[in-house]
Amino acid sequence: MTATDFRFHVEARDGAARVGNIRTGRGVIRTPAFMPVGTAATVKAVPPEAVRKAGADILLGNTYHLMLRPGAERVAGLGGLHKFMNWPHPILTDSGGFQVMSLASLRKITEEGVAFRSHHDGSAHAMSPERSIEIQRLLDSDIAMQLDECVALPASREETARAMQLSLRWARRSKAAFEASAPPPGRALFGIVQGGTEQDLRQESAQGLIEIGFPGYALGGLAVGEPQAVMFEVIAATTPHLPQERPRYLMGVGKPADIVGAVARGIDMFDCVIPTRSGRNGQAFTRQGAVNIRNAKYADEPRPLDDKCRCPACRDYSAAYIHHLVRSSEILGATLMTAHNLTYYQDLMAGLRTAIRRGQLAAFVADFETGAADY
Repeated sequence: MTATDFRFHVEARDGAARVGNIRTGRGVIRTPAFMPVGTAATVKAVPPEAVRKAGADILLGNTYHLMLRPGAERVAGLGGLHKFMNWPHPILTDSGGFQVMSLASLRKITEEGVAFRSHHDGSAHAMSPERSIEIQRLLDSDIAMQLDECVALPASREETARAMQLSLRWARRSKAAFEASAPPPGRALFGIVQGGTEQDLRQESAQGLIEIGFPGYALGGLAVGEPQAVMFEVIAATTPHLPQERPRYLMGVGKPADIVGAVARGIDMFDCVIPTRSGRNGQAFTRQGAVNIRNAKYADEPRPLDDKCRCPACRDYSAAYIHHLVRSSEILGATLMTAHNLTYYQDLMAGLRTAIRRGQLAAFVADFETGAADY
């Protein structure tokens, strides 16, 4: 790869789990890492400095949404995504493929790419592997993703295999376009393993991507409705076929229990809208489980949401006050709940990293499942 100073270093292992760091041109990402989602150049309801204080090393930006509004060329003209949103730390951009498949209307998939109409105004657009890379390079993300086809599950084996093979061909084109763009040092492109819940197709996809060669590998097309046990089986069957010296990213996951189980099976990176979306809708994640702050029992609760949490919501306010804010639809309620959930997720990742370093991951998982974990 052109980005010669993009590096992944494993510091410790505990079974299949790893703790390490990814070095990019804009900073170090501690792994296992959770990436808050900044879909449209913002993590909803909270400013960038609050996301950083929560403990995030990296954010995710969405290629599909940013290409439609405000436009990748406009962002580039304003100095790139980092300057535009005032986040000087690493950013990963997804390829836009998942959103095209799930949001766009009248889409048509061909060997060349995807033609679709915007979910905003119906305007016509085209997304090829080359155009996806062009947009991500205009945004100047630190980690870009190949364009892939993510089929909705359940799907037939034939359809799953077709999409996986197409994604492999697009992976080769994505890499060629990325290298032709002459990215500055510290940038990288990840390949995406597809294959649905068919373990042999997942392994075939992984092998094909390794032959192309990427500095990191993602698992796509999971957490789309399949049972958690099935997702874990696919992860456990796939990660041994990926290079040990490369980071592994499970896209779109997820719930705290999903993250803990996936880390134990060798995953290093995660992203999901759950902590921010849940926060805006009144759900808080705590060490004792999820809390619906709208419930009447919190109207007179003088204690914080989580006694062990360091976030502003728990440090400075009672659960009763946040209950009032959320029930009154006050914007501050969404801000405090989101900041809390982001802090919870980052503290969970820190707890996992500590447990792996100490060789105590099994005990951590057992305590997490009973609500007794200390992180």
